Amino acid sequence: MTAGQPPAAASLNAARRARELASTAERGEADLLVVGGGVTGAGVALDAAARGLSVVLAERSDLAFGTSRWSSKLVHGGLRYLARGEVAIAYESAAERGLIMGRIAPHLTRPLPMIYPWLPETSLGSKALAGAGLAAADVLRRAARTSRQTLPAPRRLTRAEALTTVPCLRRDVGGGMLTWDGQLTDDARLVVAIARTAAAHGAVILTRCEASGLTADGAVLTDTLTGGSFRLRAGAVVNAAGVWAGQLAEGVRLQPSRGTHLVLADAAFGGLRAGVIAPVPGERARFVFAVPVPGEPRVYAGLTDEPAPGPLPEVPEPTPGEIAFLLDTVSGMLDVPLSRSDVLGAFAGLRPLLAGGSGEAGGATADLSRKHAVLTSPDGVITVVGGKLTTYRRMAQDAVDAALAARTARAGRPGAAPGRSGRSAGPCRTRRLPLIGAADRRALARVRAPARLVARYGTEAPAVLALAGPAPRLAEPVTSRTQVTGAEFTFAVRHEGALDAADLLDRRTRIGLVPGDRDEALAAAAGALAEG
Repeated sequence: MTAGQPPAAASLNAARRARELASTAERGEADLLVVGGGVTGAGVALDAAARGLSVVLAERSDLAFGTSRWSSKLVHGGLRYLARGEVAIAYESAAERGLIMGRIAPHLTRPLPMIYPWLPETSLGSKALAGAGLAAADVLRRAARTSRQTLPAPRRLTRAEALTTVPCLRRDVGGGMLTWDGQLTDDARLVVAIARTAAAHGAVILTRCEASGLTADGAVLTDTLTGGSFRLRAGAVVNAAGVWAGQLAEGVRLQPSRGTHLVLADAAFGGLRAGVIAPVPGERARFVFAVPVPGEPRVYAGLTDEPAPGPLPEVPEPTPGEIAFLLDTVSGMLDVPLSRSDVLGAFAGLRPLLAGGSGEAGGATADLSRKHAVLTSPDGVITVVGGKLTTYRRMAQDAVDAALAARTARAGRPGAAPGRSGRSAGPCRTRRLPLIGAADRRALARVRAPARLVARYGTEAPAVLALAGPAPRLAEPVTSRTQVTGAEFTFAVRHEGALDAADLLDRRTRIGLVPGDRDEALAAAAGALAEG
């Protein structure tokens, strides 16, 4: 790879999509069809392709269109699950966090200091519980073999240390606890990197391609840009459509939960450089936090956990009550309370949680387990639901294992569908497989590019810079309130599969989280798409 050109095998763009859509329709078969282009679906495609299978991923909209882009942008160790006694889920989270930060995507992650402040209303019991929980979380960190260089040990803070670390805290803070967790540069960028890595291993990534009529041996794929359809035969089908999974596979009952975040002006915090944790009053294992956004003058504050019954919206909307709740809870920690004018934007995502107990909706979603599940429908479709962004890799591994087992079982039956079910698959490789752009932290420190670009593109950052060589205007930010440049838009069009302005503004970059910034950047997005 030269500085100006990423490897072609990992480049997604409109021309490649058209070629691969045509060749897939002509061939008409694959070892595995994956439905859904979120973090789980992209993870399944990468796992299967890395095992040597022929893979087609069909996503009806864009990569990271759904829940995957509405997360807290954390790769966390499951402190909340420890507080609920769900040790297995907490350990799985800690183990996967270590893999993501250490080998899979160190360029997209960073250690984030988090402060749990002790205020006058913080009881001795709460302090003791927090200290015990953080100590237990550190035990899990060690069990997961995550180094102290990656995540330092938790410790107590004096009042002076707490105010030095987070100057915006209330003046009556009495100290606190300092812990560390993992933070993503951005969740949608993680999904795109996974999908591009899958493509580099031979997976066909088809966005704007809707799957319908799912069965154990295939589905009908429709190009939503042209309306053309064809049937794809597959050795197995994995439904990774998130909150929409129940609409595609029989017997899958979900109870979606809405998690809302605010996008706040960093100036309201006086320049936040560490996350701040606040317990939700009256609840034992729920917290609200405020964390700085890497490379941008923003703070994310979240999150809620509210039942979301009824029809599923394409883009969930935060409620006024949720916005007020987050503002009030975060303000309770600050010397100067937040106001509605500090809110630059807000976003909400729906968690694809399995319905609890009898499967009836309407219960408290905060009480539902975050453990993922791999289900086989009566029609033979493999569905993977639940879980968390941090554990996407393990979810994908379990789903591919289940698909291979089902494929093997069907292959021995009389009258089995022809498909390419005879291709052998190797073992899962994703524990040690870096994503495109990844390198160890020492190598990343030597990349000749601004730190902000390295945190978004890793070793590909020089390729982004090179685009501005023949066109210096591409080095300029696309709005007055962001550092995102025109070169990043061009790179997204040529190499990251962006097909329209929404792809550029809402997923390849997160300019769209602030409506005013989105409007200002529309012209630059249109120009990048026109130039290709």
